[in-house]
Amino acid sequence: MTAPDQSKIFDLAVEVLKENDQGGYTIPTKGLYPFQWNWDSCLTALGQSHFDEARAWTEIETLFEHQWPDGMVPHIVFHVHSDGYFPGPDVWATERPVATSGITQPAVAGFAVRRLFERARDKEMAARRARALLPKIDAWHRWFYANRDPKGEGLVAILHPWEAGRDNSIDWDEAFERVPTEGVEPYTRRDTQHADPAHRPTKEQYDRYLWLVQHFRGLDWDNAKLHDASPFQVVDPGFNAILIRACADLADLAETLKEPQIAADNRARASAGLAAMQSLWSAPHGQYLCKDRITGALIDSASIGGILPVFAAIPPDNAHAIARTIEKQGKAVKFIVPSQDPADPRFEAKRYWRGPVWLVTNYMIMDGLRSVEENGVSDRIVQSSLDLITQSGFAEYYDPLTGEPCGGGRFTWTAAMVLEFLQLAKR
Repeated sequence: MTAPDQSKIFDLAVEVLKENDQGGYTIPTKGLYPFQWNWDSCLTALGQSHFDEARAWTEIETLFEHQWPDGMVPHIVFHVHSDGYFPGPDVWATERPVATSGITQPAVAGFAVRRLFERARDKEMAARRARALLPKIDAWHRWFYANRDPKGEGLVAILHPWEAGRDNSIDWDEAFERVPTEGVEPYTRRDTQHADPAHRPTKEQYDRYLWLVQHFRGLDWDNAKLHDASPFQVVDPGFNAILIRACADLADLAETLKEPQIAADNRARASAGLAAMQSLWSAPHGQYLCKDRITGALIDSASIGGILPVFAAIPPDNAHAIARTIEKQGKAVKFIVPSQDPADPRFEAKRYWRGPVWLVTNYMIMDGLRSVEENGVSDRIVQSSLDLITQSGFAEYYDPLTGEPCGGGRFTWTAAMVLEFLQLAKR
């Protein structure tokens, strides 16, 4: 890609980010997702930092203004009224001062804040704003291990597929069958009005999503009760790896900012998590697997959730094995990294998290591979990601076989990741 091409793509990406900017927060895309999403915002801030450093900090600060008293950071903040998304605040009924959902999402904030701090041009502003966020992110991390790892195993469970951000992953299929569909209140989906239904989760999956929401709502969103009361408890290696990386990054940042207790607590969490992650490693698959906490069994599904652990400081041998797994998958698809092994008979190239490529996961995988000098695979991920943009624009996700754009268009975090990838491509 030539310098003029890169400059044009940079400008288009900035245009998407500004178009979806609502002032203090950014929506993922107009129509399909009209509110603030948790991990979207944290990754969006990385993109914003390339052209408006102060605005990047505001993105994460706005999210944490709506942190719950127990430390949880919700996955959606409903800043304004909109009937374009379901389920809305009336379904969640969390009774927060500003309406939010009642579940969380991948804890990428610690990583994002450290990266913003390290690349900051205004060091004084960065130190001030990072220092204010430190205890809030630390409280979120503490919440995870208190409420989602009640036996102190070192790994946390998700209680709803939406928490992983990979809503309809094949990883959840078997465990999700335990979730009933009876008694779900009548509803009208909005997502299929904005995107091709063939690219979205099925109605049966949505029934189960809604059953869990109603179930947790019936427990008054008491996080001390939800784990043991949920029929869906899955230990996702990707979700845990993001949390472990965030703990390690927050520890490093806390040391720099002279907050030794926060540093020590998060260092301990990361260490315990990395040790426990080994129980999820599958040598035959060349990656990690999810675990059904209720049955205690590993889940036979080679998804991107088991590739993402390269984002954390896993053993180098495991990281190199994952790089080989990506290379193997790359022979079956035109664009990497698919969200499910293309050899899996359940693979669906266009259906959300059952096969498509997502630039946000590409970014985290690339970052982890670079740390173990798997530069060949890392460079291919960068190039593949930029090729998708050139061919298909700033889509929510892409068919790995054809590059066809899927889901929402002019998507915020896709644009943000493009700015990150362009920076790497210059080096």
